Amino acid sequence: MKNVLIFALALCAALPARANEPLTVMLDWFVNPDHGPIIVANARGYFAEAGLDVTIIPPADPADPPKMAAAGQVDIAVSYQPQLYLAHDVGLTLKRVGTLINSPLYCVMIDAAGPVQSMADLKGRSIGFSLAGIEEALLHRMLRFNGVDPAQTTQINVNFALTPALVAGQVEAVSGAFRNFELHQMAAAGHEGRCFLPEENGVPPYDELIYVARADLAGDARISRFLAATARAAQEIAADPAQGWADFKTHASELDDPLNAKAWEDSWPHFARDPVALDAERYAAFGAFLADSGLIAAAPAVEAIAQ
Repeated sequence: MKNVLIFALALCAALPARANEPLTVMLDWFVNPDHGPIIVANARGYFAEAGLDVTIIPPADPADPPKMAAAGQVDIAVSYQPQLYLAHDVGLTLKRVGTLINSPLYCVMIDAAGPVQSMADLKGRSIGFSLAGIEEALLHRMLRFNGVDPAQTTQINVNFALTPALVAGQVEAVSGAFRNFELHQMAAAGHEGRCFLPEENGVPPYDELIYVARADLAGDARISRFLAATARAAQEIAADPAQGWADFKTHASELDDPLNAKAWEDSWPHFARDPVALDAERYAAFGAFLADSGLIAAAPAVEAIAQ
């Protein structure tokens, strides 16, 4: 018996270690504090412990990730809950498989020292924006909720220069600011920003960032292990945000700057600690909002787009 055990141990030692399974994850944008659980899980070796060799890919174009996932060119894409309905509406076979940021980050931002002090004050004012479509639907619902017809405002495309346009007085508000970033950009420019939040102004709550995968890949065991690793990281970040930041910024030297440090503090409270959890009623309500806004033909059944 002893000889058999020795032989078995020798055989195991001679065999090559089982390789981790590859998994490709395309982000929605360049690495930033929004991606904390992914980057920290990677830094702490949780993906490797889960038997995964995860490749994290920033997109060349922020419109690419859902298309790449639907085409099978990446396994998982980080996207936005609102974009999931648009993708389904044009026939992309994608499903939400988990959540990264479980509350909206979008806001309508003003200069606190300016003439606008409420959404109602935007009547007759100029509003800068970067993207039509979803952001336009959010803004218009917020305006109407406060008694302002969107036609009573002047909306100007400022080409992603939201904070500079507001600071320069080119516009009196901007739509599409992220409350965890642009407020800090305003402060760095010597101005105090203030955000009007969609969930407080007539827009159903939604998840800002989600994980999507091709529908036929949604049940893949690698995805379950990936989500478990990010859940572990998110829970540990919540318990010790400072150590989370210390590990996050080791991913790339350019992440270690004052803006990202401040953004981290406003980002980690929104990380989904249970990324698998799905609020079906909330998804149905947001789908109905998009259909009512005319952005999709009809709200899809939740089970058709999310699990």
